[in-house]
Amino acid sequence: MRQPTRTLWSLGIAVAIVVAASLASSVRADANLPRVVMTAEGIGPRQIEQRTGETVTHDYAQAWHDIAESLNSNRTDLLGEYLTGDCRKQLSQRIADQKRAGIRTEFVDNGHDVKAVFYSLDGGIMQLEDRAKLDTQVFDGQRTIYTGNSTHFYLVLMTPGADRWLIRSLQEVPEKAF
Repeated sequence: MRQPTRTLWSLGIAVAIVVAASLASSVRADANLPRVVMTAEGIGPRQIEQRTGETVTHDYAQAWHDIAESLNSNRTDLLGEYLTGDCRKQLSQRIADQKRAGIRTEFVDNGHDVKAVFYSLDGGIMQLEDRAKLDTQVFDGQRTIYTGNSTHFYLVLMTPGADRWLIRSLQEVPEKAF
């Protein structure tokens, strides 16, 4: 009887090591993503499951990484797969406008404090309030024409896709909207 117990214990340790190693690698892989902290106190009508919350947080961070890369290089092809609908159209238009004006926007993303405020019963839509801390620089060629450090406030609608959550709407709003 002692041998099966020892074998099960050893197997449990091996599984724990594999899980810890996979978590460590995913943290390293996501090191270039902006910090996103999401809370969901008082959300309704449905609670967010832990895995869904982790996925939404990751996908939201990835979308912001893609937005920063796209605006900095004025390339719509870098908008990635985490933006859809009006959000994608508006950002594509902003990039086109920047190209026409000969400017580009670069920002350092200092993180997002996100509050989930609505999650539909069918799991088909989630509304977030985001307080994004951004250092922004606007360049005309190589010349800096604007530098700012501020908190921006966004209302966000996300919907699930086949294998990720997508930002459908990203609207900047005044602070008092929260």
